Amino acid sequence: MMNILACFRFALPLLLIGFLVVGCHEDSNSNNDETRSIDGSGNNLQDPLMGATFIELLRLVFSDYADGISEIPEAGLPSARVVSNIVSSQDELIPNTLNASDYVWQWGQFVDHDIDLTDGVNPPEPADIPVPAGDPFFDPLDTGTQVIAFNRSVFDTSTGTGIDNPRQQINKITAWIDASNVYGSDVERAIALRTNDGTGRLNTSAGDLLPFNTEGLPNDGGPDPSLFLAGDVRSNEQVGLTSMHTLFVREHNRYVEELAAERPGLSGDRLYERGRRFVGALMQAITYNEFLPALLGEGTIPAYNGYNPNVNASIANIFSAAAYRFGHSMLSPEILRLDQNLNVIPEGNLPLLDAFFTPETITDEGGIDPILRGLAKQITQRVDPFIIDAVRNFLFGPPGSGGLDLAALNIQRGRDHGLPKYNDTREQMGLTRVESFQDISSDPEIQMRLEDAFGNVDDIDIWTGGLSEDLVPGSHLGEVFHLIIKIQFEFLRDGDRFWYERKLSGAELQEVQVTQLSDVIRRNTSIGFELQDNVFLVP
Repeated sequence: MMNILACFRFALPLLLIGFLVVGCHEDSNSNNDETRSIDGSGNNLQDPLMGATFIELLRLVFSDYADGISEIPEAGLPSARVVSNIVSSQDELIPNTLNASDYVWQWGQFVDHDIDLTDGVNPPEPADIPVPAGDPFFDPLDTGTQVIAFNRSVFDTSTGTGIDNPRQQINKITAWIDASNVYGSDVERAIALRTNDGTGRLNTSAGDLLPFNTEGLPNDGGPDPSLFLAGDVRSNEQVGLTSMHTLFVREHNRYVEELAAERPGLSGDRLYERGRRFVGALMQAITYNEFLPALLGEGTIPAYNGYNPNVNASIANIFSAAAYRFGHSMLSPEILRLDQNLNVIPEGNLPLLDAFFTPETITDEGGIDPILRGLAKQITQRVDPFIIDAVRNFLFGPPGSGGLDLAALNIQRGRDHGLPKYNDTREQMGLTRVESFQDISSDPEIQMRLEDAFGNVDDIDIWTGGLSEDLVPGSHLGEVFHLIIKIQFEFLRDGDRFWYERKLSGAELQEVQVTQLSDVIRRNTSIGFELQDNVFLVP
């Protein structure tokens, strides 16, 4: 990894301390009653803003803007939609060979919404994606004038001023795995989510579902009171995600009710903070004990060796804007909805197209239980550059009326953030450069599509190239994304002063260590042992 150590000013200290500093681990359990701040500040006592809200994304690799400052690279490159059409169009479903369930991408998304969010800049800075003339979905009338709307990401306005100060994007939420997606990353939202009645509970609505956004707080989908309210603004994005949010609100309330019965003298604030600590610990344990082994392969993440205050646990730009978007390739055209006998419910499975911002499919069609069962029973698609039509040709109406292409948006977002090309990223991450399309993938079709789209291996965008690699044995990722995600999750753990293995002890630590996601589901729903113990693998 020596090439990484010659990187951008943010990456140099990050990687030097992450890999080279030894003897700095602090394993003391002191100050166990100290609580995390809602906005993530104060975790690192040397750098109190590390991992806090509205902090720049880190650079593990050099930025690569067209002008070296902020301009999106376009000259000589195919439109992101052209790349999507050539490389990412999917004609048939290709399930993964490791029997991974939909929980791999669903938990991945749930965790993603705990650790990073980069909004569009306001006022908008359009960088619309040109649509090729005659595109059957977005330009069926062959006008040659259609585009896919795209707004550039919000950035630190003190950056982007020169070659020595290129544009840096901002993470709006806390970087820590701290259950901010359950509790919020700002005080106003955190207060709105609580009952504030001395019980320490979180608000719910009828059926023990998430509360509705009756106060008009910021929410993806707008401040519509028919949408749910959760710690993260994206909770209504699709019903599987909404179900995960609901599950962990229930887990918080279950825990604080039991704690209040055991210790009736605890205040509402104390109960709330204990519940928040417990739920955050569960999310950490499930991520590292179940999710990451399922995604990366057993033993990829080394054992915890204590807190290291010199590790910068902020979110890396290339992780957020490229590598951790692997899950878009794993989506299937429908979400299974199953009853206790694992039969499809009368309302049927839910087409993915109908799963976005539709809380009524939960409130009126059986709640979250059928969805949570279904996620465990469907084998997810293989990670590759192919993306299903439901998210690649997502139309707002009939063909030509406008829409979105998730593959094209990911490619354009990487260019917007100044991410280096695939081959340059490999080199800067300490991996060998590829010399041919055959070096990337052993699949002749992927080789052909990449060559048709780019012509030169040095022009491949990082998101497309990363998804195209042959998979690391025992994992769902190719070499470069596997490495980026491994590094990020090591930093998130080792640089967290509130990491659960450091802050918990005794019976509480033991309880968290042995709890699986299936346990959380069973004790908060009507679901029983029709659910396998390891929900990340389909038996």
